[in-house]
Amino acid sequence: MSAGTPGGPAVAEFDVAVIAASLGGPAALRQVLAAIPADFPVPLLVAQHRPPELDGRFVEALQARTRLAVRTVGDEEPLATPGVGVLPPRHTATVDPGGRLRLRAADSGRTADPLLESAAAHCGHRALCVVLTGRLEDGAAGVRAIKRHGGRTIVQQPSTAQAPGMPKAALATGCVDLVMPLSHIAAAMIALTMAPGAADLFRVAPPSWADLAA
Repeated sequence: MSAGTPGGPAVAEFDVAVIAASLGGPAALRQVLAAIPADFPVPLLVAQHRPPELDGRFVEALQARTRLAVRTVGDEEPLATPGVGVLPPRHTATVDPGGRLRLRAADSGRTADPLLESAAAHCGHRALCVVLTGRLEDGAAGVRAIKRHGGRTIVQQPSTAQAPGMPKAALATGCVDLVMPLSHIAAAMIALTMAPGAADLFRVAPPSWADLAA
């Protein structure tokens, strides 16, 4: 049974969950989303690095593996839109004061960090982020921001990632609450989001050397 009243709708611990991925991300995302239940109460946003010519097939492949509705995010779309919102290729997004997503081009390859930083500022402790497989370090600054504002962070265990760069960069910040194999991440998201008190129970204080600065 989900959190909330018996037989009633789930009560979410978060307002948004952002998943960041790059190389190896499509397969990792399919595995995670396949295990998320249809009544998952938190909007999911996906920042996956990919070329524009693969966009349609990417969204279709995700939809084929999940019970949630998958769509490409549109400009000025409400942050609270249910289901899975996928950022367009080579774009990032920020959250405006009214809770709407504002798209902008991101040629640098850093599509996750601006979204995570903005979501952290807008949602505070009610933001959840997940960093999956990928090269380089997109997501590390966002993990810092989420932690700084009191949210929760999950990172794929680097040894289970096709490309460990992004998970390792996130872990190096000292701002990660949970690190686990890919096969466990969906269960962790469900528990943190839908089990009463789990988000507080699994909060991990950053070590003394962690850099929470912007």
